[in-house]
Amino acid sequence: MANLRIGFIGCGGIANQKHFPGMAQQEGVDLVAFCDLVIERAQEGAKKYGTPDAKVYTDYRELLADKSIDAVHVLTPNVSHAEITVAALDAGKHVLCEKPMAINSKEAQMMLDARDRSGKLLTIGYQYRHFPNHATAKKVVDEGWLGDIYYAEASYIRRRGVPTWGVFTDKSKQGGGALIDIGTHALDLTLWLMNNYDVDYVVGSSYEKLGRLLEPEEQGQHDWRGNPDPWNNKTFDVDDFAVGFVKMKNGATIHLKASWALNMATKPGMVLLCGTKGGLDTYDGVRLNHVVAGQSSITMVGEKAQAFIPGFGGGEAPPSKEHEIWVAALKGEGELFVLPEQAFVVSKVLESIYESSISGKPVYF
Repeated sequence: MANLRIGFIGCGGIANQKHFPGMAQQEGVDLVAFCDLVIERAQEGAKKYGTPDAKVYTDYRELLADKSIDAVHVLTPNVSHAEITVAALDAGKHVLCEKPMAINSKEAQMMLDARDRSGKLLTIGYQYRHFPNHATAKKVVDEGWLGDIYYAEASYIRRRGVPTWGVFTDKSKQGGGALIDIGTHALDLTLWLMNNYDVDYVVGSSYEKLGRLLEPEEQGQHDWRGNPDPWNNKTFDVDDFAVGFVKMKNGATIHLKASWALNMATKPGMVLLCGTKGGLDTYDGVRLNHVVAGQSSITMVGEKAQAFIPGFGGGEAPPSKEHEIWVAALKGEGELFVLPEQAFVVSKVLESIYESSISGKPVYF
């Protein structure tokens, strides 16, 4: 069987930290096309990871015109996810699109329609599902240790952690801030662990406070390498904190919180689940809160959380489960792990929190 031919649209940080090294690990795959508006980025990607005859582009349409390419990764700012993904699917390519799926549910639906129209595979890059502790948490839930889950907290809190590179603080490019950037991961994990995507209504608020109020010398901000790297509070126009209440149709509720900058002590972990038999959180590995011999007990299950993208802090890339599963699906040897229908619900909830913040009213699905 000939090797799969893969193209990349967007050659920035997430491409270099996750997708290039992750796909380079896979057997039977050739990285043959690299596209970026900054051609030097595409050239650098092709030189480091591409085949000897890899091509570079600044226009994604030219890349999609190459009929020999089997699949593409869409790794661009959020506002272009739908446009490029739809074009790629219609051009006969399978697509892995980075999270979030789209900036709103209308565009996410366009992606689903293009998937159905083309018959090609579509998945979304929610890599946190593949962290060892989250895989363990999923096993705990699926084995019935929690019983009926009726309350959950999904949180991704940074006290001072605004991404100061790229276009993260530009609403016109990203569609939002902390909620759509990192809150999307916490919500995806929670819905997946609960195996519940049947939302009744959403109410929430988003805030643009510290991103604009703090002067550079007050920010206490550092980049991923620990170097001082203040954001520009004059051009900051996205949410630095958002909170949402998600009511499911079976009566379960989810409390969602996401921040880049918040005057709150932080702790690791994204998910807390409470059920009729027990509870679980991922704040220090996987902690199972249950009753043993009539006594309230806490059992540590598995190891503590492990970094999955160490490129942000240096070091060699670990084996990429995300890309292993993706390549197997492309070869017809396995199923997709992140379904676009699941990612659609995540996008609709995030959109509804922003909408509710403006209207002051709940948004019913």
